[in-house]
Amino acid sequence: MPEGHSVHRIAARFRSQVVGSTVAVTSPQGRFTQGAALLDGRELEDCIAVGKQMFARFTGDLHLRVHLGIYGAWDFAVLQPEAALHADREGQTGTYAAASSGSMGAPRVSRVKAGEEERATTASGAGKTWPPDPAGAVRVRLLTDRVCADLRGPTVCEAITPEEAAAHLDRLGPDPVVDGKRRGWTRFRDKAAHRRTPIGGLLMDQSMVAGIGNIYRAEMLFRAGIDPYTPTSRLREDQLRALWDDWCHLLPIGIETGVIVTRTGLRGRAKQDMLESVADRHHVYGRAGEPCRVCGTPISLAEMQGR
Repeated sequence: MPEGHSVHRIAARFRSQVVGSTVAVTSPQGRFTQGAALLDGRELEDCIAVGKQMFARFTGDLHLRVHLGIYGAWDFAVLQPEAALHADREGQTGTYAAASSGSMGAPRVSRVKAGEEERATTASGAGKTWPPDPAGAVRVRLLTDRVCADLRGPTVCEAITPEEAAAHLDRLGPDPVVDGKRRGWTRFRDKAAHRRTPIGGLLMDQSMVAGIGNIYRAEMLFRAGIDPYTPTSRLREDQLRALWDDWCHLLPIGIETGVIVTRTGLRGRAKQDMLESVADRHHVYGRAGEPCRVCGTPISLAEMQGR
């Protein structure tokens, strides 16, 4: 399941590439036809992420709320400026054509799939149409003159009012990017301090703290030296504060790099190897049976709340 860093990156992409543009909204799959009709032809005014949810605000007091869930992902295609210029020059509105058989100056569409992980590709060549044909079960397509964003497999995709958006936001716990470190800590402490829920379960409760998923949970508890089955009410305030501070530290790294990185003390070649290899990014997650990087004890795996 995409964790908070991924959704913040997706919202940032919408802010940089789509906000301020009039958007054609459709539902190629057909499961969001009514919602798409409400949003179609409106300007996207803003896009924010809180935890694992994204809220895109359109003119006319309407919001698109998206929760990617386990399988959801956005696929972005961007018509590069030289492609658009070449299409205009050739009189090929809505298409892009290669200026030569080489790649230099050739029109191209860059594509990024953004979900639990991001994958970027570049498509180039002659005769490809813009926008690209929908691939797979596209729940909603947001299209401007140069950006095409396709959403597949979300748990939630709905058009809602500002009041409904506010109600959803009120139910979410603090997010370091939205609340800031100090205010977020106060909210987290007040929500969590007296809960008997095991801390490993509480960190996954989006009403307690927003954005943490299975990977961040396992890694943060290891970094703090806290047993995930410890009732939250038995933790000292400094232990709770250490968890919150670590979330404030790790989330921006994930937003910047696009991957979940929790081995943060590495430098030089070791750091580069870690960024390039999933197997090297974490202390414990995905390493069941392997030796602990600190003490050498084999890492054990247990299920908590179905995860």
